[in-house]
Amino acid sequence: MSERIPAIKVLLLPKDTNAFGTIFGGVILSNIDLASAVEARKVAPHRYVTRAMREVEFHEPVFLGDIVSFFTETVRVGRTSVTVRVSVEAERWGSASRGLSARSGQGDHVKVTEAEVILVAVDQQGRPIPIRPEPVQI
Repeated sequence: MSERIPAIKVLLLPKDTNAFGTIFGGVILSNIDLASAVEARKVAPHRYVTRAMREVEFHEPVFLGDIVSFFTETVRVGRTSVTVRVSVEAERWGSASRGLSARSGQGDHVKVTEAEVILVAVDQQGRPIPIRPEPVQI
């Protein structure tokens, strides 16, 4: 079985926290956006803009010091758009009460959220362009 490799992986810091000491949802959303762009660039090397993020529901909070992985998968490639599924998982490195296994060298893995992101390939003026070259008409 091959190991999943995240599109991006981040360690969240004090600047990312809200008044309750957990990570701002907007920080997670921003990283979902970045991870989806990394995946879209694998499809074709264009400039992309985010058109939509579908149903982001947070299942678990993210804590200061968590290592957060953003796993991506291309779901659909249209004429000008790419749809990417992003799954977000936190690796907890907190207290023993959160299940940290110091001997294993890994913390607990917790599913935080997931989303589908639709990105559109655009030209220098921001107009949609085809993902792949159009077939030549003879």
